[in-house]
Amino acid sequence: MAGASSPDSHKIIADNTESQQADTQSTPVPQWFSGSPYTHQVAADIVQYGPIARTTLAQILDLSQGALSRITGDLLHLNVIEESSDSSDTRQSGRLPFGFSQQHNDNAERRGRPLTALQINANERTFIGINVRGNSALAVAVNARCEPIGEPHTIDFSYVSAEELSTLLVKPIEACVADTKKAGLPEPVLVGVSLGGHVVDNQIVTAAPFLHWNGNAPLAQLLTTKCTIPTILFNDLESAVRHECWFGAGVGVSRFALITIGAGIGYSIAQDGAPLNNSETSYGTATHIIVDPEGPRCYQGHIGCADCLVNDSIAEQYSELIGKTCSFEDFVSDARRGLRQATQLLNRTCFRLGVLIATITNAAMPQKVLIGGESSFLAEMSMELLRKGVESYRHSQAEPVPIEILDDNWINWGRSAASSAIERYIRG
Repeated sequence: MAGASSPDSHKIIADNTESQQADTQSTPVPQWFSGSPYTHQVAADIVQYGPIARTTLAQILDLSQGALSRITGDLLHLNVIEESSDSSDTRQSGRLPFGFSQQHNDNAERRGRPLTALQINANERTFIGINVRGNSALAVAVNARCEPIGEPHTIDFSYVSAEELSTLLVKPIEACVADTKKAGLPEPVLVGVSLGGHVVDNQIVTAAPFLHWNGNAPLAQLLTTKCTIPTILFNDLESAVRHECWFGAGVGVSRFALITIGAGIGYSIAQDGAPLNNSETSYGTATHIIVDPEGPRCYQGHIGCADCLVNDSIAEQYSELIGKTCSFEDFVSDARRGLRQATQLLNRTCFRLGVLIATITNAAMPQKVLIGGESSFLAEMSMELLRKGVESYRHSQAEPVPIEILDDNWINWGRSAASSAIERYIRG
């Protein structure tokens, strides 16, 4: 995390904030094509569920074969989608919506065109995803299926203003552009930037505690001007949820929860393939849910809230256990080696995480819970205690909720930012 600085050194001041917002909002975000809402929905579903057969897609969207053929014909003509070279029956190749039941009409299918699958034309467009953390940023170029192109590019920095950060990000953006050229693909059409903060209208950062920003920072406009590629901003948790909806473990799941643990606690819900539109996602609303009535006291004075799951709190708890100052990395190392105090704290932490999962599951009733964040690996180290924590706050006859632990490779956070850009570009 970046260090503190003097109040006057890099303070972000938004003179004429209303005019800045008007300027950023007047800059149109590009879209792949113009069409009816159905056309955009068809393209979006092909991204999420493809490769997918026309008959299956028509049933998902409740469209007639004729209506779907007209729409997909237009999308094929515009090179937005393409037919798979595999002419076999691909009806089950995609991940389909939760609860969807395929209705087969073999006679109708034999009378129609040969079975082919539709998929997004992945290399027709490229994008750049950037994830900004407290003192570093990662940029990666991706295609329309959010598959990385080339290697990720990172930069490190100390405390910077939005103006300075936009200047620093030009170099990794240029490197991503070079990656697309080297791969023989078109230049990126849109940059998506995610960060841990509150974003308004995908243009202005109004709060970014890990960057120590206060005020209104028009980061999207600054980057658009300096890199000449349209840029939009997202909260990093929102982007992570959208990535799972479109390309990850949430595809086809009607409702799922994503809980992230690391430097902070994140929580969001996705419904029907999209994050719930709630501006409070960026405020860490799950941080102070009680998970252990006898747990440590947080900085706001709560006893045993979910703040005890964050890295700094775990390091503090471990330091008290062994009687000397230790870092979070020291705790992890000792836990992997099986040291008794570290193992005890690991088990207690995973039990508390299980309680948090149970509380969220009882309230939101998701079909699936995803665990992400830089410290998500802790859950894998003591799954038995995590499950006991869940069971202790769930009714004995309640359906078990599948729990999946995500790979927290940093490049995935960059891809998540690109996912949000892809979604906006396709939906229009």
